[in-house]
Amino acid sequence: MAEAVEEEDYMGDLSQFLPSEASNSFSKKVSSSTASVSNSSNKKSRPQHRHEQRKLKRERDQIEEDQQTLEKIGSAIPQSNIGFKLLKQMGYTPGSALGKEGSGRAEPVGLDIRRGRAGIGREDPKVEKLRVEKENAEKKRRKEEELMVDFGSRQKERWKGRRITVNFQKAEAALAQLENRDVVEVEKKDDEDGEKEEEEEEEEEITEEDLLDMLMKLRNEFHYCLFCGCQVNRIIS
Repeated sequence: MAEAVEEEDYMGDLSQFLPSEASNSFSKKVSSSTASVSNSSNKKSRPQHRHEQRKLKRERDQIEEDQQTLEKIGSAIPQSNIGFKLLKQMGYTPGSALGKEGSGRAEPVGLDIRRGRAGIGREDPKVEKLRVEKENAEKKRRKEEELMVDFGSRQKERWKGRRITVNFQKAEAALAQLENRDVVEVEKKDDEDGEKEEEEEEEEEITEEDLLDMLMKLRNEFHYCLFCGCQVNRIIS
């Protein structure tokens, strides 16, 4: 088979339909437009690059200046300093705290270098946020400690009240036996009656004074000690 002859694209190359002078001018315009676009982009990028360089240089200079300032502040004042000589004449000894009894400051006042424009009375937002979070955490911790102490004290009071009630019931039963009285046992009733009786018992609060009166009655009248569990005969001299 014979190979097919490829047809030329007569619309692809416009130079065939334009004279030589027109085609040259058209190519020059295209090249000049691309060059102008590239030049404008370079002009825009150059100021931004310079601005970033100046900003980085300024930040580095500030960091170096702050480090030098802090190093100078951290170093001790030489004894040849006029102010230091005046302090020594007034009675100051190197390394001691200020004040007559030495109860004042021993370390110099710290210096906080501020680079912002918010003013002296306004804190850095990050520092202020950390301070607020720290204060809130401290308040929460104190509140939890107070709740734990309150809970512990309430538990102790409840346990103490139960022990007083149990000892009072034991003393009352012992007094009834010594007086040859029948101990009345509480009969079990329905749940509703039991709940009512429990509510009545809760209302009847037995204090430590009631228990003490019962113990003194056992001791004085019957010479009986509840906690020893024995009756002592009276010794007549």
